[in-house]
Amino acid sequence: MTQFNPNIADIVSRGRIALVQACWHKDIVDAFRHSFVKTWSQSDQRPVDVFEVPGAFEIPLRIKQLAATDAYAGIIATALVVDGGIYRHEFVATAVIDGLMQVQLETGVPVFSGVLTPQDFMSEGRDAFFKQHFVTKGQEAANACLSTLVLRQAIPPTRQSA
Repeated sequence: MTQFNPNIADIVSRGRIALVQACWHKDIVDAFRHSFVKTWSQSDQRPVDVFEVPGAFEIPLRIKQLAATDAYAGIIATALVVDGGIYRHEFVATAVIDGLMQVQLETGVPVFSGVLTPQDFMSEGRDAFFKQHFVTKGQEAANACLSTLVLRQAIPPTRQSA
């Protein structure tokens, strides 16, 4: 039995990385993007392709379109879905997360979620808290993406289903 020992440089050079960002609360969500790109660039010198969509609800379709190109080894989503005093945020967050899972299962392209739904966004001082929280989540997403690509590469290829 031959053991497969992937070289991280080879793995991260296969396919590009995309980040799809919602523009609602852009100043906060930008913190995720900047943090992700900075952390990713410490492992991979290629730039991350960034795509903006109006809101979180539009993310799954854009990610499905990107996954269908076969150009991306992994795709990251980020958005802030807030409770503005109505129940709509729960429906939006559920639809987005369900859509992300569906895309990765249908296409085989790993999709990572940085789509957050805070329970208490409206309180004073929460903007600064969530801006910092998105920095942390951007770092975590970059590390999760790299780890997943390394693990995925270690799985032997399978036959395509007819």
